[in-house]
Parts: sequence; C-alpha cells; structure tokens
Amino acid sequence: MTNILGLPVEQALLRVGSLDQVARIDSFIDAEGPARGARRLHVVNGGGLEFDVHPDRGLDIGAASYEGLPLAWLSSTGIAAPGFYEPDGRGWLRTFGGGLVTTCGLDSFGPPADDEDGVVGMHGRVGHLPARVTMADATRERVIVAGTVRQTAVFAENLALRREISSEIGSSILTISDTVTNEGANPSPLMVLYHVNLGWPLLDEGVTLDIPARSVVARDPDAEAGFDAKYEIGAPVTGFREQVYIHEAGAERSARVTNRARGLELTLRYSATLPALFEWKMTATGHYVLGLEPANTPEIQGRAAARESGRLPHIEPGETVAYQISIEVARI
Repeated sequence: MTNILGLPVEQALLRVGSLDQVARIDSFIDAEGPARGARRLHVVNGGGLEFDVHPDRGLDIGAASYEGLPLAWLSSTGIAAPGFYEPDGRGWLRTFGGGLVTTCGLDSFGPPADDEDGVVGMHGRVGHLPARVTMADATRERVIVAGTVRQTAVFAENLALRREISSEIGSSILTISDTVTNEGANPSPLMVLYHVNLGWPLLDEGVTLDIPARSVVARDPDAEAGFDAKYEIGAPVTGFREQVYIHEAGAERSARVTNRARGLELTLRYSATLPALFEWKMTATGHYVLGLEPANTPEIQGRAAARESGRLPHIEPGETVAYQISIEVARI
C-alpha cells in the first residue's frame, strides 16, 4: 500500500484538506535571466522527492532534492530557454545547465559531427527542443508528466520522442520511460544518451561509486591516470581534468552512489536497450560533478566515429525503440 510521509495514503488524506498539501505539480513561467519565458513544472511526490521538469528543454529534469537535500549539479549557465541554444560546434556547453537528467541525441551525441547525415553540434539537438505536454497530473497513486518532443527538418529526419516521467506517491523513485519512433520515410541514425548529473551535497569527499559492468576502459590518458580511483570521490581540486570511463553493461544495469556521512544512497537503473554507461568524473572547483550516462552505443567519440567503428545504431521508418531509466534515493 502506498504511504505518504509514513502513513497509508487513505489515512494521510484524512489529515489534509487537499492532496496538494503533500503531492502536486506546480506550473511556472520563468521570468528572469536566460530562463526567461520558459515553462517549468515543479513536482512534489509526497515522499520527500521534489524535482523540476523543463518542457522547453525536451522535458528534461533540472533541480532535484530528497528531504530537502539537493541531488543534482547545476552549472553556471543556468537552465536557459531554448532560444539561447548555440547549435554549432561545442556551443551546447553555453547552455548546459546540468540538472538531474539532460538528454543527448537523438541522431548524435558526443563531439560535433559533419558527415553524410549532415552537420550536428555537440550532444545533438533534442535537449533544446520544446515539448508538447500531454499530461501533468497528481493522483492518489502517482505524479506524472508526459509529452512529445519532435526532432525533424524538411528533407531530413522525423523522430518523435514520447516521454513519461512518473513517481509513485510517497516513494523515493522517479522513472523516465521514453519511446523514439521514426515517423520519416528514411532510416535515421539513433544515438541516445541520458546525462545524469550528481552534485554536492550528495556528491562529496569520501563518496563511493559502484558500477557492476562487464568491462571498463578509460577514454584518454587523463582517465587512464585516474583509473585505480575511478570509483572514489575526493575533495574539489583546482585545475582537475575530467576523467571519462566507458562501462559495458553487465547483467545488472545499475550504478550506485553511496554517501555514508549523510546516510544517503542514490541508485540509477537503466534498460537493456542502453548497453553502455559512461562515467564522467569532474571534481574541479566550481565543476564538482559526477555524470552517470546510460547510452544506446558504447561509442563516445560521436556519430562519425560510431559509423566508422560499425557502432552507429539506426532506426527504420515506422520503427519504435523504448528506453527507460529510474533514479532511487534511499536512507542507509
């Protein structure tokens, strides 16, 4: 039976005037700075979990907290309205606000690409495309936000991402369930990555990481140098160079971050359609973040490299592919 703050839901509802007192979805239009004019939904699930959904940024998740403790890393750029997106080259970094989940794709992620499928900037377009919201509701069973994001162009791809973000009332779990459908006339590259960005105070000195994987390789010499400490988090270091590790998923598709000092554990789980997980360890001052990034291909060097290595997924006309990630927070 569902519980709200320690009581069965039926008992809890005897003690409030409205479900909104403990679980709701609030709708905002941001008024200031680079987010000005963008929609934002604030979700409260009645179990201590709260998070922002950004419909104008592909229904991605921004700030998030559990029992008042922030979980996500937020960058200096803020989560900007899509009109500020710089699509060329590495301009994606100008509006990468971090947040709990940033979606990359749909036809490319990683470095910019200029190949037979056209020009695309770093990490693709989908995270800067506004969604058509089809549901935003809180019931006695769950809170749910759903909508459609379409990545398309004349004479090019026509990919529809249908997303449902849900959390059971009173729980400490949120789930993102996506389907991508090729509604165009031609096959299209399909590269999808979920950039889960964890920050302080969940992330801190002494935190440990557990990723059960079939294999792990370092992306470059910086990652190779830190390989033996890849699952350990230290204090912020001025000038720290990012370290990226490529994990081939095993039978258990999960990653777990444990902060014993705060008695908190966060577990990321991901579907079998996401065979790789990239670990982005970036513990510099001001950029103190751990990225856990399930992806549908282990090729981290972008679309051109994926094609050359034979690891570029495609989606056929009329085909639908499903992906799912879930994030659970627990006291230990």
